[in-house]
Amino acid sequence: MAANGFVGDERKVQKNYWIEHSVDLTVEAMMLDSKAADLDKEERPEVLSLLPSYEGKCVLELGAGIGRFTGELAKKAGHVIALDFIENVIKKNEKINGHYKNVKFLCADVTSPDLEFSEGSLDLIFSNWLLMYLSDKEVENLVERMVKWLKVGGYIFFRESCFHQSGDCKRKNNPTHYREPRYYTKVFKECHATDDSGNSFELSLVGCKCIGAYVKNKKNQNQICWIWQKVDSDNDRGFQRFLDSVQYKSNSILRYERVFGQGFVSTGGIETTKEFVGKLDLKAGQRVLDVGCGIGGGDFYMAEEFDVHVVGIDLSINMISFALERATGLKCAVEFEVADCTKKIYPDNSFDVIYSRDTILHIQDKPALFRSFYKWLKPGGRLLISDYCRSSETPSAEFGEYIKKRGYDLHDVKSYKQMLKDAGFDVVVAEDRTNQFIQVLQRELNKVEDEKDAFISDFSQEDYDEIVEGWKAKLMRSSSGEQRWGLFLAKKN
Repeated sequence: MAANGFVGDERKVQKNYWIEHSVDLTVEAMMLDSKAADLDKEERPEVLSLLPSYEGKCVLELGAGIGRFTGELAKKAGHVIALDFIENVIKKNEKINGHYKNVKFLCADVTSPDLEFSEGSLDLIFSNWLLMYLSDKEVENLVERMVKWLKVGGYIFFRESCFHQSGDCKRKNNPTHYREPRYYTKVFKECHATDDSGNSFELSLVGCKCIGAYVKNKKNQNQICWIWQKVDSDNDRGFQRFLDSVQYKSNSILRYERVFGQGFVSTGGIETTKEFVGKLDLKAGQRVLDVGCGIGGGDFYMAEEFDVHVVGIDLSINMISFALERATGLKCAVEFEVADCTKKIYPDNSFDVIYSRDTILHIQDKPALFRSFYKWLKPGGRLLISDYCRSSETPSAEFGEYIKKRGYDLHDVKSYKQMLKDAGFDVVVAEDRTNQFIQVLQRELNKVEDEKDAFISDFSQEDYDEIVEGWKAKLMRSSSGEQRWGLFLAKKN
C-alpha cells in the first residue's frame, strides 16, 4: 500500500516532521536521543519482556520504524506485519530484517481508511511511540479499529512519551502530543466493539507501567506502556473495577489526599512515613518494592531522602495515574505499575526492602503473599507493613458487617505475626499501634473540621460529611478495641 492516505493538516505536519528526522536512518534519529544506543540496550529487552506470549501468532507492528523491534518480534511470531508511513524508513527496516520470511513490510498511514485488516485476525498489536503523533480524534478512531482487528483474547501493547519529551535531539518544531497517561487509559477503557452477531467486546487493562530503563538512566517516569486484552463485555473484572469505580474514584483519592497530606492516602501521611521508613536503615542504591503505593508520596520521600530505587505497584488505575502525574519533574528513581501483588512475579532476591501501608487488609490469602515477599527479598532484606487489624474477640455484628461490606480480611496482631513467621521470616516484630492510630485519626478529623468551609468549597458538602462520618466511625471502632492497627517489621536472614 502506498503512503498516500494523508488527510488534514495534522497528517501533513507529522509526515513532514518525520521526513525531516528520517534523513539519518540511525537508532539515534529514530529515538531522537544522542544516548539512544545505550538506552536501547536496556529498554528494548525490557519492553519485550513485558509482552504477552506471541509465539507462532500473528503480530501487527504499527510505527515499526527502522525495525528496532521488528526482528525481535519475527524470531517468535508466526507472522509479523511491520508498518510505517515513511517510505525510506520501512525500506531500511526491510533491508535490515528482510531475511525473516515471516515478515510483511507495509508503507501505510495508520489513519488511512484504506488500511484494513480482517476482523478478529490479529493476536497482538504492538506499537512503540505512535499515538503521540496522532490527534485525539485519530487516536480514538484507531483504537476502535484495533479492537475489531483483534481476536477475542488478543492483546494491544503500546508505549508513549507522556507529559514532556525525553530525547535530547534538537528540533525546529515539535508537533508531538505529550498527553497525560489518564487520557490513554480513558480512551482504551471506554472503547467498545460489536461483531456481526451482536456480541459486545471491550478492552481489559492487563498492565500499565513506567519503562524502568528511563527511570534508572534519566530519573524520568514519562515513558509509559499499557497492555490491554480484548474480552467479552460481560467479563467480570471484579476487585479492580470496585477500587476504581467505588472506593478509589478520582474524587475520593483527592479527598483522602486532602486529609492525609500531599502525595499520601495512608494514615498519618508524611509523619508516620518518616517514622516507619526510619526503621528500615535504607542505603543509597537499594531497591524498594512498595506494595499498594497509592499516589506515591512515600516512594518520592524514600527515593529523594535515601537515594534508593523504588518500584511502586497498586491495583488501582486511578492511584497510579495520580502517582505518575505527581512524579513529573521530580527527577527521582521511582517507577510505577498497575499490578496485582497476588499475581505479580519477581525474580527471587530482587529487593532490599518491601514496604506496604494499609493495603494488605484487601488480600484474602495473606500466607501466600508473605511467602512471595520472602522470596522476593534479598538475604538480610527487610519487610515493613502497617495494616488494619482486629481484636482477638469475635467481632460485633456491626463490625462484622463493616468488614464484609469492604471485603477486608482482618486478623489480630498476634495471628498476623505468626503468618509472617510461617512464611519464613526469622525475626518478626509485631506492635499494636492502635493508640497512635486513634491520635492520628483525631488530628486528621480536627483538621478537616477546622477547614470545613475550604473543604466544602473544593469538594462538596456531601464529600465533607462522608469524610467526617468515616473518620468518626473509625475512631469509634478503634476506641472500642474492635478495630486495631498493627505495625510489623520482619527480616530475612
